[in-house]
Amino acid sequence: MPPSPTPSASASLRLAGLLYGIMAYAAFNITVMYCVGFLGNFLVPLSIDAGRVPDAPGAALIDLALLALFGIQHSVMARPAFKSWITRHVAAELERPTYVILSSMVLALVMWQWRPLPASVWQVDADWARAALWTLFAAGWALALAATFFTSHFELLGLKQSFAYFRGRPHAPGAFREQAVYRWVRHPIMVGQIVAFWATPAMSLGHLLFATAMLGYTLVGLYFEERDLVAAHGNAYRDYRRRTPMLVPRKPRSRH
Repeated sequence: MPPSPTPSASASLRLAGLLYGIMAYAAFNITVMYCVGFLGNFLVPLSIDAGRVPDAPGAALIDLALLALFGIQHSVMARPAFKSWITRHVAAELERPTYVILSSMVLALVMWQWRPLPASVWQVDADWARAALWTLFAAGWALALAATFFTSHFELLGLKQSFAYFRGRPHAPGAFREQAVYRWVRHPIMVGQIVAFWATPAMSLGHLLFATAMLGYTLVGLYFEERDLVAAHGNAYRDYRRRTPMLVPRKPRSRH
């Protein structure tokens, strides 16, 4: 991986850093698009309920191990202590692209090795109810995507940092701000994902396992993320947290 840029760094070295960031960005988008089909059971060869032998021996244990790997990788790499460690070995501007590409690889591994557990938990047959649930499924993904643009989409996914590396300049993180859906809820990306994971007219045991594990990971992960945000932004984030709910949207309150 390219080291931190210096005024004397070669153009090819800086270009390698930019291409690394573009690769990470592309990997994320491809993986997320596959995940939509994976959870919806459409347009992909391996989905949450199809593509492998159902109820294979040890299927639940394999799925739990995959979900645990996903949670551990995300939680560990998102912590400031890990970021401080990894930036001693790679350029600071390439830390975020590294997180993005490894997260995409782990999610891809989960979907590739997932073992279906097709036993039905619930089945909705009414056409209007099925349409409503599919609408919620689509709305959840749409909210998660839109929310990335209301913060800093290209910074969140590491592309902005890799471009700074290419230019040979340090990346200056964006200032804390609240706008659009972030005035109603602190973590709209997570809200969208939770809705997308649970909104389905046919909930299998495997899908329930996936949705429950992801919900648990989200709640635990947000606890640590909130601590990091307070440490990073101080009273500005404390006031924001006082006024704005974590996951259940509410009409914005006035600032302190």
